[in-house]
Amino acid sequence: MTACAFMTATGNTTATGNTTATATGKENERAARPGCVITADGSYAARLALGGESWYPERWTLGGPEPYAVPLPGHQPEEPGRTEVQPMADGRVLIHRVTDGRHTFSLLYPTGPGTGELALGTVECAGEESLLRLLPPAPTGDRAYALAVAGDTTTVWLLTGGEHGPAPVARVPARCSGGVWLDRTGRLLALDRTPRGGPTKSVVLDLARGGEVSPLLEITEESDDRLLLADPDSGLVLIRSDAPSPGQARLGWGVLGSTLPVRFPACLRLDSCSVTPFAIQPGQTLTPESCAVALRIDGAAGHWVGVWRPSERRVQHFPPPRGWLAGAGLWTREGELRLPFATDTVRCGIARLVVPPRAAVPAPTLTATPASTPASTSAEEPAERSDADSAVRPVPLQQAPLLGRTTSGTARVRRPLKEPADAAAASPEPTSPADLVKHAPIANAPVMAVR
Repeated sequence: MTACAFMTATGNTTATGNTTATATGKENERAARPGCVITADGSYAARLALGGESWYPERWTLGGPEPYAVPLPGHQPEEPGRTEVQPMADGRVLIHRVTDGRHTFSLLYPTGPGTGELALGTVECAGEESLLRLLPPAPTGDRAYALAVAGDTTTVWLLTGGEHGPAPVARVPARCSGGVWLDRTGRLLALDRTPRGGPTKSVVLDLARGGEVSPLLEITEESDDRLLLADPDSGLVLIRSDAPSPGQARLGWGVLGSTLPVRFPACLRLDSCSVTPFAIQPGQTLTPESCAVALRIDGAAGHWVGVWRPSERRVQHFPPPRGWLAGAGLWTREGELRLPFATDTVRCGIARLVVPPRAAVPAPTLTATPASTPASTSAEEPAERSDADSAVRPVPLQQAPLLGRTTSGTARVRRPLKEPADAAAASPEPTSPADLVKHAPIANAPVMAVR
């Protein structure tokens, strides 16, 4: 069976935690999965927590004066890698379990000393090449979506927020991955579409128009171009593409609605390390070059936090807080990076890091010791530096149904981007990135932690 079908569920049930999924090894597949999931507004988070030898869902409340955790255990333990959880804006937690190709969805909520569970329904998605996973939290917080891939078809399912439980809302005739929201209303969803034979290109689905598909990102005809993150306020997008180095995917950045070429900063290339952006500073309207981007950096010595801005030619490296739920975090509009962590003594904690732009404060006064990148990655590479780069084209948003499109079909340039800062600017003598993971939590960073 390669198609996905919906089976209705009604009434209230009790959590069972049955997660004996198909042993394909591809179920709920994703790279650098974050340690927890945070709502778009930062009010709640959810994760699978370990109690003794059993895993159970846990909700974190982040919108109050202090964070606190609420356990939501069922009658049986959950299984990491098979079970997914996602917080909703009303404080409930969506849980996705898998049993023999059947994907069940429920909403969990605290009921005094116990856990209440509202069953939403089941989606059957069997077959060795079939996958189903939750999409990132919708910007409005009152809806949740899943991406199901079966054969050469991808279906977007609305799980909660509809009238009758899970329902398909869009279909794409190809295998898709990724998932990035492009607006604040939850209407425009970007996916990475891979037809048989490739290459991969990002497309945008308009969920208000039946899932209408439009091209979003194409750098060259042969390149694999994926959208990783997008900020609706500034228009900043982070992409991964092998256009500048065929066969080797690199991180780049562009601007929604701009006709300027995508740039691939050399400082985002770290030898023997994997770099994954996980949060963009919001609220920087029309100033994408000033947005701070948080990076998860994985190397042989472990993982740590990087902070980068398009206007700067370097990545600042910081040791993560002890117990960091790696890959999870959010920026405030004021420029504070909040990183969730949990240890044996701190069940629910938030480490806070403020990293001003380099021009705003001398580097030696930063609250954590930054680390240098290799000399070969000390400056941003220009967009037109070789024959390969000369073929790089802008993000072709003139074909996509996005705000800022003119009636003639030509995308407006939001604003000319500032040139990156002078690469010769002085920088401190830092330690090596590998040393960062040996340190204690972020130095001098205020920590919010409670029970």
